[in-house]
Amino acid sequence: MKIGIIVAMGKELRLLLNLIENQKEVTENGYKIYSGNIGQHEVYAMQCGIGKVNAAIGTLSLIDLFSPELVINTGVAGGADLSVGQMDIVVGERIAYHDVWCGPGTEYGAASGFPLYFESDKEVLSVANSIQPDIINGLICSGDKFIASAEEINEIKSHFPDAMAVDMESATIAQVCYLKQTKVFIMRVISDTPGAEHDNSKQYENFWESAPEHTFEALAQILNKLG
Repeated sequence: MKIGIIVAMGKELRLLLNLIENQKEVTENGYKIYSGNIGQHEVYAMQCGIGKVNAAIGTLSLIDLFSPELVINTGVAGGADLSVGQMDIVVGERIAYHDVWCGPGTEYGAASGFPLYFESDKEVLSVANSIQPDIINGLICSGDKFIASAEEINEIKSHFPDAMAVDMESATIAQVCYLKQTKVFIMRVISDTPGAEHDNSKQYENFWESAPEHTFEALAQILNKLG
């Protein structure tokens, strides 16, 4: 299968590239894209940059240039529920925006002309759950702000009480895939949970010291089982 893999940050990309064999690098539309193989799959990996606009441009470029059958977005996210802890893996069974409202008569969180919720591909989701039984399936909410306080989480959960994680790219990547009729799968590892500790920034910094390789190892296992 031809698969596009998108991460937001260089730290994430370095972990991802460790999985890719027969690497080649090309530059298209200003993005470095790394082609190669993970198991039997032909993969195209890129760092899109942080935030919704970067994610949209990167995803559209990847799909238009290489026509992947599936786009996977992985990397880190913040926890949005005290049941979710640092290093937990959350799969975006559903994905939505937490910072979109198009005015009276529209549904909070829904981009104009699109559904409120996007969904990860059910086949890939099933494979992920069979390999990693501890994976948390739930709602991931995206917006153009790093969420660092319990008050911000409470505001998001006032609109999406079942939110499990927050990030800055997933919903945009899912929206572009929806537009381009391309399957998508969102999988994130929790770096910190605002409200779980007083010093949330320190929790985030310590996360990078512990290096979340196991998330990318889980990704490799999923791809190896995926036909």
